[in-house]
Amino acid sequence: MSKEDKKESGYGLGTEIDGTDSGTDSLDTITALIAEDHQHDIKLRTMSWHKTACLLAGDQVCLAIMAQSWSLSVLGWVPGIITMVLCCILFWFTSITMHKYIMKYPQIKDICDFGYYIFGKSKAAYVFSAFMLLANNILLIGFHTLTGAKVLNTLSDHSLCTAVFSVIVTIMGIVMSMPRTLNHVSFMSMFSSACMGIAILLFMVFAGIEKAPLYGYNGSFPTDGPVKTYAFPLPGTTWVACMNAVLNITFLWVPQILFPTFIAEMERPQDFPKALAVLTVISAVLFIVPPAIGFRYLGQYATAPAFGSLGVVSYKKASFGFVIVPTLIIGVIYANVTAKFIYTRVLGASRHSHSHTVVGWSVWGGIMVGIYLIAFVFSEVVPSMGDFLSLLSAAFDSFFGFIYFAIAYWQLNRGSLFNGLGKTTMTLFNVFIFIVGLFILGPGLYAAVEAIITDYSGSVTPAFTCANIAI
Repeated sequence: MSKEDKKESGYGLGTEIDGTDSGTDSLDTITALIAEDHQHDIKLRTMSWHKTACLLAGDQVCLAIMAQSWSLSVLGWVPGIITMVLCCILFWFTSITMHKYIMKYPQIKDICDFGYYIFGKSKAAYVFSAFMLLANNILLIGFHTLTGAKVLNTLSDHSLCTAVFSVIVTIMGIVMSMPRTLNHVSFMSMFSSACMGIAILLFMVFAGIEKAPLYGYNGSFPTDGPVKTYAFPLPGTTWVACMNAVLNITFLWVPQILFPTFIAEMERPQDFPKALAVLTVISAVLFIVPPAIGFRYLGQYATAPAFGSLGVVSYKKASFGFVIVPTLIIGVIYANVTAKFIYTRVLGASRHSHSHTVVGWSVWGGIMVGIYLIAFVFSEVVPSMGDFLSLLSAAFDSFFGFIYFAIAYWQLNRGSLFNGLGKTTMTLFNVFIFIVGLFILGPGLYAAVEAIITDYSGSVTPAFTCANIAI
């Protein structure tokens, strides 16, 4: 290994075997990386594309699907469906670009390495990506902690203090997050997807058979008139509300911050597009059809999540109760990716990082507890996690969903960006992707901040509250 490679490996870039820099074919580099990994006690590169598809579905089939009916109620049918379909198309192309780039540099282990390489091996880009990874993932774990407390509040009719429910969910998350390989987590993901699927199916049935929704943000039915749907935003809808609805949709379609870590634990990383195709089909159906059905039956009374609008309490509990499983397991997925990044920084290439040693497991456990404790604090002190998710979408997804991959496309095709009609079309399409990222980062960030300011100008929920947060 060259001096430069040794220097870079201090950043956890996995450059111990760097075939692309030495002229070796990428597939040979992948084979060498897998052979080196399989010499360890704890083997990471073991996932088949089938298990990767389960892991992807476990991450994507989530509660955020049930917030999309609210987005449609703000935007209306035409802008809402167009935004959903466009996000689906952008998701596919940006994810494929990511995979192509990682196949060129198969030593990439996470989104931080990805940022390091696309910006010309910039250490500043690596540090920036690392900060964004930690902030995004820990806040999302906090959101799932709060959601778990919300589910338990709803099912138990607020039988305990909300902060106590949050502690219970935090402890459950720590225990479930102890497996160190995503191969193990992929088994959990199958149950997560199944439970969320049941919750969505029950919601659609209940929304269809009940006489009217119970509640909307403007009051209980029929305060806002009879249920209605509409093609475009209703008169009086603010630009900030529309932008937050768009960010809500965008957030659901931008999970790529985790993908490099998933690819790095595949036995055949070149098979990732198969898993991605499965995910895209599942997402296209679940991210559009159930929200559309929800909007059809809830109309302007749609809440986020849509379970909160159901008029019969037993319907609400029966469907929302299944959400506890994906809430916990999605937190586990984000915790695993986050912990791996920190773990590599702490233990580096020592034997503890890939062997069953007391030191190795102690550090892993300590990191996991630390991640969940920070996430727990965020879940308790932030007044509206929903608005902060819009902030996450604007600040982080703009980079990890759009800007990074437009730059990666440029890096992959330098010198041939306009060779022929097909390549020119794709180049212009990636310019559009870059502009979308900038738009979300600029006006999107402004809209998210405005919503948070509005939260703080009203009644702010006290930290570590016992108040009932049931839907």
